[in-house]
Amino acid sequence: MKRILTASAAALALALGAGTASAEGKLSIYHWFEYIPQELLDKFAEEHDVEVTMDTYDSNEALLAALKAGKLGSYDVAVPGDYMVDILNAEGMLDTIGDDELANRGNIANEWVNVPFDDGRKHSIPYQWGSTSFSVNRDAFDGDINTTDILFNPPQALAGKINMLDSQGEVMLMASLHLGMEQCSTDRDKLKALDQMLQEAKGNWASFGSDVAKDVLVSGDAAVGMIWNGFSAKARAEGANIEYAYPKQGYIVWMDNVVLLKDAPNRDNAIKFMDFLLEPENIAAVTNYAQYSSGVKGDKEFLDPELAAMPESNPPAGVPSAFVATCDQAVQEVYDQIWTRLRK
Repeated sequence: MKRILTASAAALALALGAGTASAEGKLSIYHWFEYIPQELLDKFAEEHDVEVTMDTYDSNEALLAALKAGKLGSYDVAVPGDYMVDILNAEGMLDTIGDDELANRGNIANEWVNVPFDDGRKHSIPYQWGSTSFSVNRDAFDGDINTTDILFNPPQALAGKINMLDSQGEVMLMASLHLGMEQCSTDRDKLKALDQMLQEAKGNWASFGSDVAKDVLVSGDAAVGMIWNGFSAKARAEGANIEYAYPKQGYIVWMDNVVLLKDAPNRDNAIKFMDFLLEPENIAAVTNYAQYSSGVKGDKEFLDPELAAMPESNPPAGVPSAFVATCDQAVQEVYDQIWTRLRK
């Protein structure tokens, strides 16, 4: 999907003057779907006299595939998850942000500066963070949902009514948590068990879909949906009688990040946009819209009060969590083979 985003008519008239002037430049964004408010992009376009265009993707793997297929050099910034930042950097797809290029670098929350996937934030800034688990329609099932059995060994009431995210890293990690095995295991017996469990569980799934993860819960087409916590909150706000699970085996924690892409055609405007998102009021607009949390200091005064009380944002104490890990090439090839069979 592609959307053209421009400033208001009044701002354009001011920028164009007698009709001979043009915008100072452009900004091309590659972004997740339904993850940034139109009004914020309009605000950036007006403040910096920039024409903004945005294409969207529905998984980290789709982002990587598109860039490998020739899209690198077409976009200025993208918004990959934590492990994908590491992969993109290893592939040579990221540019380096100079130490003095971001005036608002000091607004990055301390805990999100020296991160394992981009130590010192040389290529990225934090965007939003949250969790991945699953939500269950309480009209369809009133039993205990805080177990990964709901996805991989569901009760009869839920079998055949499950939507899984079309996201290899998150599905594979959730499956590993279910089996109690480490990520990126090199143990062949464990990998065979992982494959077998997933192939058997597939028979209980109705669909794979990331961009429809919220909609199928709202419509009732799915009784269970693997989903991100903010998307679950949106589905609940839209009338779905669902509850977000924090399974005892563990749930996934993630952080999305804005990265500066190699060969960005509008590099100066990319830096301006990253600096813009490091302003607390602006990143709070993303949080209020997406229902996740930012990695920027000083945003709390701009947040909607009800965000703090959302059940999706308050995991029970003592429940384990994990980031998706970057596996070595040999294990990743096995994961890719499992995933290919799973998606047939």
